[in-house]
Amino acid sequence: MEIKEIISKDEWEGFLAQCANKTFLQSWSWGDFNERSGNKIWRVGVYINKKLISAGLAVKVSARRGTFLFIPHGPIVLETLTAGDKKEVLELLMVQLSEIAKQEKASFIRVCPLFIENEQHVDIFMDLGFHQAPMHASAYEATWKLDIYSTEDDLLKNMRKTTRYLIKKVAENSDISIEISTNPKSIEIYQQLNKKVARRKRFVPFSDEFIKNEFDIFNKDGQVAFLFGKYKGEIVAGAMIIFWQGIGFYHQAASLGKFAKLSIPYLLQWEAIKEAKKRGCTVYDFWGFIDPEKHPRHPWAGPTLFKMGFGGYSENYIKTQDFIISSKYWINYIIERGRSIRRRL
Repeated sequence: MEIKEIISKDEWEGFLAQCANKTFLQSWSWGDFNERSGNKIWRVGVYINKKLISAGLAVKVSARRGTFLFIPHGPIVLETLTAGDKKEVLELLMVQLSEIAKQEKASFIRVCPLFIENEQHVDIFMDLGFHQAPMHASAYEATWKLDIYSTEDDLLKNMRKTTRYLIKKVAENSDISIEISTNPKSIEIYQQLNKKVARRKRFVPFSDEFIKNEFDIFNKDGQVAFLFGKYKGEIVAGAMIIFWQGIGFYHQAASLGKFAKLSIPYLLQWEAIKEAKKRGCTVYDFWGFIDPEKHPRHPWAGPTLFKMGFGGYSENYIKTQDFIISSKYWINYIIERGRSIRRRL
């Protein structure tokens, strides 16, 4: 095996097209997004006999609690590889990235891999000296997915009865409409809505720059759209959907609480699924899942129940893992552990 930098977008995207377990956080565009946001990145690939078998986008994260390298939803490894080969790939990557981490004065490497959670995969990370992170990364560790290659009628039949009823009820309300937009001016409209929700729920929203950069980068390849739910002409719900490599990602969303009884997000979600189908997607990723029965008090429990109503299945991955470079890591660990407890994550 050998490892080297990948400089060709076609090679990178072509490899990822062969892989089932992936998200746009390892796309070429997400690397461009991070560079535009001022973050250093490295795109590395592992080859065997000149064939690319693994790719990983690493991003340098500089925070007050410490500096680290982050591989969101990666590295991506061919699913056909044996457990032994996967372990060798990860070991080689850590050797290379450890050198980069030391040069960048990073205290650890964080990976959020899309390796299906099982004993074999857990053992790989334990054997290589990884430690489970004190809290999940900014990327999910489990998700709710829906196969959308079926007809619209079949998709509706497979939904929870209440979800199907609410979609129909909202669609029949002449005061409600759903608008799909790829106009950059929609960024400001979405952010106005998002900030209202943030004030009500007391969280810090993504910055205007973050949303603008994300939209601009993916809009270059026609891979993003905003959907807005309107009531009597007023925008009361919105979502930003990423369409990449046959998957629609429900990545950003906001809705005003005072209109909750109108159930507009149900119709908005259904229109997003239909838009994904129109764009040739066969899977819809609802972006994040927590078992609401096991964790009823988790902040994601309510949103997860909403997502589950559309039908589909959960996929659980290996927990976020940290590879320690220096003892400064433990400062970060204590801070993040405290945050995790406070937020009930």
